Order: sequence, then structure tokens, then C-alpha cells
Amino acid sequence: MAELRFNPMTQDWVMIASHRQNRPQMPKDWCPFCPGSGKVPDEFEVFEYDNDFPSMMQNPPAPDDVATDLFKTAPCYGKCEVILYSSNHTITLPELSQAHVEKLVNLWCERFEAIKKDEKIKYVLIFENRGEAVGVTMPHPHGQIYGYSFIPKKLELEFASSKKHMEETGKCLFCDIISEEKKEDKRVIFENDDFIVFLPFWSEYPYGIMVASKSHKQYITDFNESERKNLAAAVREAAGTLDCLFGFPFPYMMCMHQGAVNSGDMGHHHFHIEFFPPMRSKDKIKFNASSETGAWAHCNPTCPEEKAVELREAHAKYISEEK
Repeated sequence: MAELRFNPMTQDWVMIASHRQNRPQMPKDWCPFCPGSGKVPDEFEVFEYDNDFPSMMQNPPAPDDVATDLFKTAPCYGKCEVILYSSNHTITLPELSQAHVEKLVNLWCERFEAIKKDEKIKYVLIFENRGEAVGVTMPHPHGQIYGYSFIPKKLELEFASSKKHMEETGKCLFCDIISEEKKEDKRVIFENDDFIVFLPFWSEYPYGIMVASKSHKQYITDFNESERKNLAAAVREAAGTLDCLFGFPFPYMMCMHQGAVNSGDMGHHHFHIEFFPPMRSKDKIKFNASSETGAWAHCNPTCPEEKAVELREAHAKYISEEK
């Protein structure tokens, strides 16, 4: 089964992908993303790989005959890709060279352009799940790209807020957020010429850092060569900063928020990347419990201004270890 089912209470689509339950358990001594597996080239630096068990497909089956006047279904149309960061099975994103991560950014741009050409695709999410704490079973360094036939609810709310702010003030909501964060200078972790990394005022996670473009642009493909290099540096250092907090590869979910595609003017939106690291200390996980899950009412058990100090120290450590 692979279909979309509409939740009338939240006005959002849910992907039903029961076929993914049949994914085989990978042998411990074999990885499909490593050279020699027969699945990928014998040599590569970064590589796009179509997901073997996609949640969405460009030739989806017809939905099951379960719809009613109230319960709506739709084909689970979309695209699911795996982006391999390296042929090295054990390396991590912050351990890659700057030049290597620049190639990753260029591959992200290439695949974003390719996926958005399908006019049925309305949103393209570039993301990475890292670590067992967020459910990762394949340790080979990789991220993913999903092309949705709908705009997911969180992005829909974000777009509505940024559009409302621009209509009311004539300014970009995220440009104003960045300006406020720089003025306060309590939660900024580091920055370069084109990107700023900070722990937001409203951070839901103790170490939920954000990477934002200093220029008002909507898509990763809007950046010039210099900006792409600085994006690579910002993402690499952001992941390295988290790793240096407690001296081990930090689990996280990294999600790139861009404008919607094939959906009209997105000039009100602003490119940024959100990190969702589940750890609240070296040995404690911040679980999303009833308030977060049942009410979408998040509770951060730490003070962002205090955690920003830890993150600045971790960033300094990562930079010093690079030299």
C-alpha cells in the first residue's frame, strides 16, 4: 500500500506506506552504499541514488478503495532520493573537507533543479537523519531529498507567517529575525560572509541551531558560487560544532527550508536550515512527549542563551581542531 490520506482535523496529508515495512534487514558486513555493493559506482565522491523503498513514487499505485465523502485519499505521488556524502562508510559530514562539502552543495542544487521540473511536485525537502537516536539504521553518510505533491503543514504555516509579515510590514520576517538576533548577539554561534548560525530565541530543542542566509533568497539554487562555498562551510561547521559539544557524533535531523515550487510567488520566504538534535545533555535524550506530540506545544527544558555559550565554545573547539 502506498497512498495519501487526508486528515480533516489538521487539513494535512499523511503518507501511508505500509510496503516499507517489508524492507530487508541489511547484513552487518554489507552496505548498499559502499563501492563493491553493485548498487553504486566503484568510485565516487558524492552520488544520487534513487531510494529502493520510497514513500512516494512518480508512478504510484491507485489508492485502496477506502475513501468516503469525509475520508479522502490520493495517489502517493512524489520522488524520494538518497544523497550519498562519500564512498567512505565511516566518515561524517564535519570530517569531510571543505572542497568535498562544496561538491555536496552542488549536488543538492542539481537534484533540486531536476526534481522541481516535475510540475506535480509542490515542495522539495533536502534533509539528513543522523544517529540511532533518531532511528537511523544505515550509518553510511547520507541524506535524502523528498519531492512532495503537496506542501506539508509545517511549511504551509511558515509560508503563511512570512507572507503575512511582508504584507503588514513590507519586510521579510526572517530578515527581521536575523537582524534581531545579531542585535541581541546572545544566541549567535558563528557567521561567515553569507550565512549566520544561531540558536533561535524560540528554540524547541536545547541545541536546535539554525543556518540562515544573510541575503534574502528563497532557494539553494539562487546562491552564486561564493555563497555556495560559504553555505558548505556553514553546514560543515554547524555539524562539527554539535560533535564537539560532548566529544561524539551528535545525532540530529537537519532540514532545509526553501520556498515551495510550482506554487506561485515565494518572494516572501527566506532560505534557512533547521537542526533538530534530540540530546539535551551528554547522556539524556529530549523526547517529544504528550505536549509536543499531542498539542504541538513544545517545551525546551533549557535556556537558549546559556546553551548558546556552550555552542560557541564547541564551535571554537571544532575550528581549533581543524588547524
